[in-house]
Amino acid sequence: MPKSQTGRAIDEDIQRPRRQLAMVFDLNKCLGCHTCSIACKTQWTGEEGMENMWWTVVNTMPGKGTPKDWEQMGGGFDDQGDAKPSRLPGREEFGEAWKFNHEEVFKGGGGSSTHLQPDGDPKWGPNWDEDEGAGEYPNSYYFYLPRICNHCTHPACLEACPRNAILKREKDGVVLINEKSCKGYRFCMSACPYKRIYFNPLKDTSQKCIFCFPRMEKGVAPACARQCPGRMRFVGYLDDAEGPVHKLVHQYGVALPLHSEYGTDPNVFYVPPLSPPRLDEEGRVIKEEPRIPIDYLRHLFGKRVDGVLAKLQDEIAKKKRGEKSELLDTLIVYSWPKDIFPDFAQDPAELPVRS
Repeated sequence: MPKSQTGRAIDEDIQRPRRQLAMVFDLNKCLGCHTCSIACKTQWTGEEGMENMWWTVVNTMPGKGTPKDWEQMGGGFDDQGDAKPSRLPGREEFGEAWKFNHEEVFKGGGGSSTHLQPDGDPKWGPNWDEDEGAGEYPNSYYFYLPRICNHCTHPACLEACPRNAILKREKDGVVLINEKSCKGYRFCMSACPYKRIYFNPLKDTSQKCIFCFPRMEKGVAPACARQCPGRMRFVGYLDDAEGPVHKLVHQYGVALPLHSEYGTDPNVFYVPPLSPPRLDEEGRVIKEEPRIPIDYLRHLFGKRVDGVLAKLQDEIAKKKRGEKSELLDTLIVYSWPKDIFPDFAQDPAELPVRS
């Protein structure tokens, strides 16, 4: 039985695309600025019924994320390839699109006596626990985790749909929902272990990230990647030996999937975050004791994370000695955009305008 890039056996009956598009997120460069989220929101989810949709989110970790406590909702497959128990996230767990008192503050003359605040009493939202993290002073910690649809090799959403409304494109592996066939049953939302699918109550359909495939077909990188000021989103084909995605996932082996135990063989990968050292009560550095618990990183990225962090530290040490590190040169991205998504470096502003 063939193996996936995570080392898990993959059923031979699973239809494989000719090529697979993938992303790598370098968590050591994520600013938590949410430019990616706004770029995606502006591009794709501005219509009615999509107010609470954020196809790209940036969660603070450790945290409950979006939808709230998504890691405990189940989904995906077990080691035998059978569907795991799962539950449907509620709209309140994603968080509603809040309405604010804009009129009062900006037009009603209350700007000097009141502050901008949401109407009602919201209980959760996509960034509700932003920057909270974990740990106690002086060893508190957090890091940012951007999340999109993983466009999995073995999509649980696809297998769960009784309408055959979900497909995986043969030419690039992008997973899409055919909204004409979808009837809003939401089995896909329940089955997805990453809970990256939303429901549009006006259209009565499920909707999610489409990997910006209309842009990609014109040689333009996805909006979230192109607008990222941290240059931390690498985009390319996994089989392109000269591309940064292939190098980071396969050649250097420093990009890992999130929760590979879910069994979907995701095609979004993460360079795990390096950690500042722990401090003692006097503020002195405790050598070789990272502030982010390694057990927590293993929970997210698996046991390989130990070796990846050690490799990153070794490459940093080489750079400090004045030696060459091809791995760090790849992660640094000296030349944008060709070093980060070489096949999709087309400037959208230079595309011909349709008449």
